[in-house]
Amino acid sequence: MKYKGLAVLALALPSLCFAQADQKVLEDFKPSSLNQPGKEYPQVNSQGYARFRIEAPDAKAVNVSLGLGGKGGTDLVKGADGVWTGTTAGPMDEGFHYYHLKVDGGIFNDPGAMNYYGSVRWESGIEIPAHDQDFYAVKNVPHGLVQEVLFPSASTNSTKRAFVYTPPGYEKNDKKNYPVLYLQHGWGENEYAWMNQGRANLIMDNLIAEGKIKPFIIVTTYGMTNEAKFGTIGSFDIKPFQTVLIDELIPYVDSHFRTLSDRKNRAMAGLSMGGMETKTITMANLDKFAYIGLFSGGSFKIDDVNATPGFKEKVKLAFVSYGSREMMDERMRGFVGDPKANTEALKAAGINSVLYVSPDTAHEFLSWRRSLREFAPLLFKD
Repeated sequence: MKYKGLAVLALALPSLCFAQADQKVLEDFKPSSLNQPGKEYPQVNSQGYARFRIEAPDAKAVNVSLGLGGKGGTDLVKGADGVWTGTTAGPMDEGFHYYHLKVDGGIFNDPGAMNYYGSVRWESGIEIPAHDQDFYAVKNVPHGLVQEVLFPSASTNSTKRAFVYTPPGYEKNDKKNYPVLYLQHGWGENEYAWMNQGRANLIMDNLIAEGKIKPFIIVTTYGMTNEAKFGTIGSFDIKPFQTVLIDELIPYVDSHFRTLSDRKNRAMAGLSMGGMETKTITMANLDKFAYIGLFSGGSFKIDDVNATPGFKEKVKLAFVSYGSREMMDERMRGFVGDPKANTEALKAAGINSVLYVSPDTAHEFLSWRRSLREFAPLLFKD
């Protein structure tokens, strides 16, 4: 299947930030939780403003890509000591953001921040503390394991990588088998995204500790989305990745981990372009998946259901989510339709259809962290 209109969502990957720029900035800045060890900058204050400090005495201009939407990021000002500093014009959206520096026209990472793969490169990352961050925080609860596995891919004549989350206690009871969620990243990202930027393992640990979900395995792998360069995304062909997932990865996971390998114990979800991959692959393989989640990656229309034999009988959950600011985006609606109306149409047809809207977020990881939190308790119901 070729994807058309994908550039709409891919363009939204850099977060749009909304704020009240006229408020007094509180001087209670602290180092970002994602800084490299011993680095004081970037910093974040209690209002969500971000402050940057870059040593570049010979530079003529320094800019940070983060800032209020539509204003081209944050320009830094050079001091007498040759150090460039600057603060965003307003508070950033809560949650995780990719960013980079532009120094005299060249693009560089911030030497103070840790790096995360996004926008088809390793980007700097910053975390704006969220009011509801407790659900993805590191807590004193039993923790699952995240393993890196290498699996053979005959179809691509290569060895591919996946990360597998197994819930707490998996290694202690070799008689217990678990359902599996295959969870996909977006365009410009890779298999690291959900465990690093997304904190999927911590979300799972906390939900399990609170007794809110049935424990299950999560598998993330590279969706081959970056094989389509930006500007040519509409020509992306799902078939090679579908072969890797269906014919190679799933059999590998089922043979190397204690899984419940029937359809009713397997789910797939993805964010942005990974959601579109999810929709295409699951609807073509309803004999293998019973639960489907699209996080900022399209929606299910009643026409999709009517054109897919067995959808009503086999799909136990059709879950769609968006950030609230995405729901206001006319470009998005022009591409995927009205997610709310689509959800109601599926409900009227007797399908377990759920729409979740993340408050005050856009096309960004806090939307998707929250989406996983809402999606996970709905999975693998008896």
